[in-house]
Amino acid sequence: MMTTPLTGIVPPLVTPLRDRDALDEPGLERLIEHVLGGGVSGLFILGTTGEGPSLSYRLRRELVARTCRQVNGRVPVLVGITDTAVVEALNLAGFAARAGAAALVAAPPYYLPGGQPELREYLGHLVKELPLPLLLYNMPALTKVPFDLETVRFAMDNPRIAGLKDSSGDMAYFQGIADLLPHRPDWTLLIGPEERLLDAVLAGGHGGVSGGANVFPALYVALVEACRKGDAARAFRLHAQVLRVSSSLYRIGRHPSAVIKGLKCALSCEGVCDDFMAEPFHRFRASERAVVEQRLPGLKAELRALGC
Repeated sequence: MMTTPLTGIVPPLVTPLRDRDALDEPGLERLIEHVLGGGVSGLFILGTTGEGPSLSYRLRRELVARTCRQVNGRVPVLVGITDTAVVEALNLAGFAARAGAAALVAAPPYYLPGGQPELREYLGHLVKELPLPLLLYNMPALTKVPFDLETVRFAMDNPRIAGLKDSSGDMAYFQGIADLLPHRPDWTLLIGPEERLLDAVLAGGHGGVSGGANVFPALYVALVEACRKGDAARAFRLHAQVLRVSSSLYRIGRHPSAVIKGLKCALSCEGVCDDFMAEPFHRFRASERAVVEQRLPGLKAELRALGC
């Protein structure tokens, strides 16, 4: 079951693939145990980092079933149901509930942009049919439509909407939502961009959905814990290391897909899982992989020095 609010680090799990429509099953098992071993508070599957919208519906269901079965209640599993078709979102939501997921996550439908009144109407209709609590996913760079503050206030009036993950990178927006938390003490507020994790927790957020936690989960867990304990010196050291991970792994390629490629490549170099990308994207070429291989030992040494 998901505690409310959900605090700590909830990695947006990459989806280990071995082919265009086939999971890397052993890699998925190793990845789940790797992040759980780092002390994370939950798992988020079928998000942006998990390449959710690029996967077939069959594969999404297989991923949900295998993940929930292996996690077996050790932490909450959050399942992304973002879709342009409401029926498909509801179908996956029902499957996730039967598989043992704890909550659902949805961004606005992302093809034909809706206005905020339409978005509020969509949420009102959607949650009536969902079998699990819903977290909103604010990702305007990819969906073209944000959950603006008035829509978030509207959502807070619905007890079946349990929180929000903000990937906008707009800290003024994030602070605006944090200021609303006294109206819903059970509401979960998580930050997406890990470069903003420190700022988000200090602003009153509950933690982060940090992509780098796929590779170095203990680092991000330690940062949130340091903030909670008021250990500012350690928090800032850990934050600097989070920025090092970001600059070392996410900026090797020239395109937005480089973030996911960097994560998958690092996991592949560490022997955790395959780095096959959901089509039409491809894994790093040999020259880019060599950069990741060259940088990983230094990052790991720095983490050991920090006790992570």
